[in-house]
Amino acid sequence: MPDFAANAASSAQGTLGADGMAMADTTARSLQQTGQAPRPSTHRNRLGARLFAVVVRVLVCLGAFCTAAVLLLLVGYILIKGVPNLSASLFSWTYTSDNVSLMPALLNTLLMTFFSLLIATPLGIFAAVYLVEYARRGNRLVKLVRITTETLQGIPSIVYGLFGMLFFVTQLHWGLSLLSGAFTLAIMILPLIMRTTEESLLSVPDSFREGSFGLGAGKLRTVFSIVLPSAMPGILSGVILGTGRIVGETAALMYTAGTVASVASGSNFLFDSTRTLSVHMYLLSTEGLHVNEAFGTAVVLLVLVLGINALSSLIANKLAKGNADHE
Repeated sequence: MPDFAANAASSAQGTLGADGMAMADTTARSLQQTGQAPRPSTHRNRLGARLFAVVVRVLVCLGAFCTAAVLLLLVGYILIKGVPNLSASLFSWTYTSDNVSLMPALLNTLLMTFFSLLIATPLGIFAAVYLVEYARRGNRLVKLVRITTETLQGIPSIVYGLFGMLFFVTQLHWGLSLLSGAFTLAIMILPLIMRTTEESLLSVPDSFREGSFGLGAGKLRTVFSIVLPSAMPGILSGVILGTGRIVGETAALMYTAGTVASVASGSNFLFDSTRTLSVHMYLLSTEGLHVNEAFGTAVVLLVLVLGINALSSLIANKLAKGNADHE
């Protein structure tokens, strides 16, 4: 039996012929080549990739450090120059040329922010809902609206101010008033809220919509019960950015809301001329008589913006946590 197996193996090797032997030699050579040291070109490529990674990491860390340093420098400079100039007279309820109180401007800022968001937020959210949920994808109208909103985001605020002065103040005869300034600021932040809401709605998975449709819910109920709550953190981010732009706006409000240093009050308070904190700070600094009080106003404005952002972020985090628990 062993002789028979040996003869069979030798006969099989003979039947394979020279092709089998050639394949074996090729395999042996390839194995020997793979066991050799890496080629110089491969070594250089690895060294270049490591060097590139190190350079990118250094640049990223340098950019983060410069950004943080500039932010700390600005905030520190405002606090150092402004905190010592805060006094009780700056928070008087009435403005005079002696105390240059910022309290009327602070209240007007809150009113201006409220009315501007009240106008722009529903319009921006509903427009984004239509573009994402109802309009056909690839529609020319959708592309035109998106291009228009992106263009409006880059227009300087002085242009919005001139438009508000010509249309709201002059054409509609609203005069320099709180209402004219609120509508002008609403037009300014409308593209921002609209685009952020649209991106938030697009980030919601289609499986949420399909599951709602599978349970028998309609389109409108799916949008308001499933899609909008899931996209709410992103929507609030856009509202936060819009709030920051409202609070810090100066040029557009000088042409539409005026510079009167008194709180809008009375039955027709919407048509009273007012000034916000940013306008108040600008006027104090340009007059040159109350520069120290202008720095104090800057501190209050900074705290106001940080407070509004912190409150909005807290609400967004709670909504996101509630959606995660609900899921």
